[in-house]
Amino acid sequence: MSNPRNLEDSGFHSSIQKNLKELSAQLGSPLDKASVKQIYQNACDLLSNLSPSPLTLARVAGTLLVYRVKDTEPQEIEWFNNQVQQCLDEEEVEELIESLSRIDSL
Repeated sequence: MSNPRNLEDSGFHSSIQKNLKELSAQLGSPLDKASVKQIYQNACDLLSNLSPSPLTLARVAGTLLVYRVKDTEPQEIEWFNNQVQQCLDEEEVEELIESLSRIDSL
């Protein structure tokens, strides 16, 4: 299990997962603990080539959560995953996430 910046030891992992679980309920699609853990792990795996801050990890995990509960097309999820993996640093990941919110508001 890969965890950027040893978040496993820092306590951030449980906080992020708890917030993902709460967010899924707020979005009307409550997820069980195993599903939340899978989303969190997917985010960690996508960012394994970087050392992201807890905020960036949470934002990637949150994006994956929204994609999951909103039944996003698999091709769109695959595109996002590929884009994150191609980012060379945390700033590029943040810019990618920001660009998604700008596109969604159009």
